[in-house]
Amino acid sequence: MPTLITILAVRDLARSRDFYDAVFAWPIAVEAPNYIEYALPGGAAVGLYAREGYARNLGASIEAPRSELATTELYLRVPDAQATLDRLAAAGAAVFSPLRDRPWGERVAYGADPDLNVLGVAQA
Repeated sequence: MPTLITILAVRDLARSRDFYDAVFAWPIAVEAPNYIEYALPGGAAVGLYAREGYARNLGASIEAPRSELATTELYLRVPDAQATLDRLAAAGAAVFSPLRDRPWGERVAYGADPDLNVLGVAQA
């Protein structure tokens, strides 16, 4: 399981998949109706997430102006998600969604850095 997944919210998952398949030909590690995850050399991953599902997970509007919310997510698997979330909050991060069990089997909280780049803090 990769420790770093960069997830990109996309408008047309099929079109984006065709593009990434053609350009990079990375092996697919996860395939779901609204999400594709590629295994990158070296152990990281890149995910393509249909925008509607992405916004639903965040509990935020994906159509927010650029200055309010990035459409790229840095998803970090950490040993202690609550401690990491506490450090993020103490550092001034906006918290969109508290730590909770997600349908894909991990406990995840969502927030943002000072530039409003989305951060997912995950624990199995």
